[in-house]
Amino acid sequence: MQFPQFISPEFSREPFLSAPDVRTEPAGDGYLPEQFYATTIYPEYFKIGGEWKMLRQSRMDCAVVIKNGEPVVTEPRRVKAGDQVVVGRTDDGSNGVFVHANCFAQPEETTGTSAFAFRTGQSRETSFSRDYDQLYEVLRNDRDHGYIVWVLGPACVFDNDSRAAMASLIRKGYCDCLFAGNALATHDLEAALFIYTKKLVENGHYHHLHTINLVRKAGSIERFLQTYDLHTGVMHALLECKKPFVLAGSIRDDGPLPEVIANVYDAQNAMREHTRKATTVICLATQLHTIATGNMTPSYCETNGVIRPVYIYSVDISEFAVNKLHDRGSLSVKGFVTNIQDFLVHLERNL
Repeated sequence: MQFPQFISPEFSREPFLSAPDVRTEPAGDGYLPEQFYATTIYPEYFKIGGEWKMLRQSRMDCAVVIKNGEPVVTEPRRVKAGDQVVVGRTDDGSNGVFVHANCFAQPEETTGTSAFAFRTGQSRETSFSRDYDQLYEVLRNDRDHGYIVWVLGPACVFDNDSRAAMASLIRKGYCDCLFAGNALATHDLEAALFIYTKKLVENGHYHHLHTINLVRKAGSIERFLQTYDLHTGVMHALLECKKPFVLAGSIRDDGPLPEVIANVYDAQNAMREHTRKATTVICLATQLHTIATGNMTPSYCETNGVIRPVYIYSVDISEFAVNKLHDRGSLSVKGFVTNIQDFLVHLERNL
């Protein structure tokens, strides 16, 4: 796959040559100097010792600490007293900080001569055929050369076909890590334990509670699957393929399952380990997890010495939920307004 070419800033020219070194001030223990610089989703450069250095493994809304002559993105809760934090609110290079927003060459397209056009956004009326084609290409590339992170809401396993499709995608190598909450894993395991039916069942509302209780009794999801000889579903596919998952806890949770991380900052830390490596992120029917993941994922990454876009997809039946992530201003967020079960089945068939 040919990714958009990264265009490096011309630091050998003005105004970069005469720009000053970045300024820093010491942090307190867990808090920043008042004029701290906050990171964006774009590639950022800091002039240190007369040399412009790019921030690695970035994420938005963080501080930058200079350590051993290198800029290091740091969550504000992690700063220690005496850390040298970058200060200044300008990012055009004049303050020793440069945000490279237009960093990828855009392909030339013939869009007509008129500035007036219909349906250039993403809504329920949008044809997503071209976006699907790009997604297939990205996933086929990143299966072998990238790191694909899925962010799933429980609707993904409410339907038998979509649950089977997601499990198949995992087994085919299209998933390197999965983020979800207690509900996704619970309802997936519930579907494995009980006979799938589209009819209402008496006392059916006990099924997910009974499932959680049995998993807690077994001590883990893996031992639960082994105890009851269960071989279907998303969680089974992840464990079978030895793929990591992060189940982030919520105040709404029942149980929860033993693997759910109850402390939100521990969950954030666990998710961050994978968003640092992500080349493609696909978020399905979970607004809060989507926004949380999006806020931790920059618009670019470096793989094998090459800087490329990170492709982020937000998929939901609600236009509001899809477009919420667009508010981040990412270079690469694509939205699909569609039924999540149809999306997964369609995707698995075409891959």
